[in-house]
Amino acid sequence: MQKSIIVGLFILLTASVSSQVLAQEDLIEKRQKAMKNNSADVKAIKGAVESKDYATIETKAKDIMGTADKIPSLFPKGSNVGKTKAKPEIWEKSDEFAKEAKNLSKASSELASAAKSKDDAAIATKVKAVGEVCSSCHKQFRADKYSE
Repeated sequence: MQKSIIVGLFILLTASVSSQVLAQEDLIEKRQKAMKNNSADVKAIKGAVESKDYATIETKAKDIMGTADKIPSLFPKGSNVGKTKAKPEIWEKSDEFAKEAKNLSKASSELASAAKSKDDAAIATKVKAVGEVCSSCHKQFRADKYSE
């Protein structure tokens, strides 16, 4: 009887740990997808700037803004284990990390506004600002290599 209880507890514990690991991997994949989408949006914006496709610039800037607003929630405490480039500083300096996300939201919002007004000089300035915010955040909070 005791052996059955021990085996049952072992199975229960293993299943619990396995589901936690899978949930963590799903979260990491979700945030990596969000960041890859941001990267694709930036590339689309750069192409749209060259062709003066203001609608695409505005749309993609708004997409980045929407993702930026979600960034802090994509990095909850304890989600640093697995194939990730997230540095521990994300959780150690969570206020600064959240501030970087807000800076990205603001910069992309300003880019969307500049695109709406079709002001090429302002667009160029705002594209640069979005890039600077991305670089600043990556420098502080993203490792060059995966943790695994």
